[in-house]
Amino acid sequence: EVQLVESGGGLVQPGGSLRLSCVGSELSFNSFCVGWFRQTPGKQREGIAAMNKNGLIRYVNDDIKGRFTISRDRAKNTLNLQMNNLKPEDTAMYYCASDPGPCWDCKNGNCRLYNYKDWGQGTQVTVSS
Repeated sequence: EVQLVESGGGLVQPGGSLRLSCVGSELSFNSFCVGWFRQTPGKQREGIAAMNKNGLIRYVNDDIKGRFTISRDRAKNTLNLQMNNLKPEDTAMYYCASDPGPCWDCKNGNCRLYNYKDWGQGTQVTVSS
């Protein structure tokens, strides 16, 4: 089983920034899809973005485009999510996940992430004044 550990969540004011990190094994980051998801109580989990083993990225959530950036540090086996201009509606539990693949499904320019196999415990992000 792939072990994933998220960190970096917290309380931030609207307009602020946070950087989430997910540390995993070399296997998960160099061989698998790795991605970020989020979920609020009572709502369905939604995908944010993912990266495949070749470094190709897909952002799948229109609400975060232009504000969130996914990146990977191969040397540290870390997947990052830089979140800027945060809004109260970004408040959620954020999860890192990995899967052997395929990573996403795209049709007519719209992409969605598959339901990944292995998950971290999540890190809470709260955007509030």
